[in-house]
Amino acid sequence: MAATLSWDDIGDIADALFAAYPDLEPLTVSFPRLLQMILGLAEFSGEPDAANERRLEAIQMAWYDLAEG
Repeated sequence: MAATLSWDDIGDIADALFAAYPDLEPLTVSFPRLLQMILGLAEFSGEPDAANERRLEAIQMAWYDLAEG
């Protein structure tokens, strides 16, 4: 995993969320909550204003794929 994560690191963010919240069902997480969870990751250094629905959905689906794995 990258030392610092940005919005372009979809898979690495999903990995970090999966590690931090192993028992949480990704599809139950609202986008506002998901944004806060991502911003709360110690290794995340992206700008909050760069978040958008497309990025959040991509992260959520990558996280879902890991959880279903």
